[in-house]
Amino acid sequence: MILELADFSIQPSQNAAFEAAMTLGLTTVIAQAKGFEGYKLNHGIENPNRYVLQIFWTTLEDHTVGFRGSPAFTQWRAIVGPFFATPPVVEHFNLVAKSK
Repeated sequence: MILELADFSIQPSQNAAFEAAMTLGLTTVIAQAKGFEGYKLNHGIENPNRYVLQIFWTTLEDHTVGFRGSPAFTQWRAIVGPFFATPPVVEHFNLVAKSK
């Protein structure tokens, strides 16, 4: 399993609208992608304009080639992109250890 970690900084005072857009985009667009295994969306406490999205993919290519190379990626960005204060930082990780 691959973890995609996306760090978002959004426009001030847009939290409720951003969260609604994220939920819409995640459930109607990303959840339909090949290799999608789940997600977690985290909201910053010290910085309320910051969100960290964790998406779990079967393979790296499911995200980087399959999803990002598809029309669904454009659809996803159209839903959530208007809220970005800066471009998101996205990285991928391999699982090395896990609690029960």
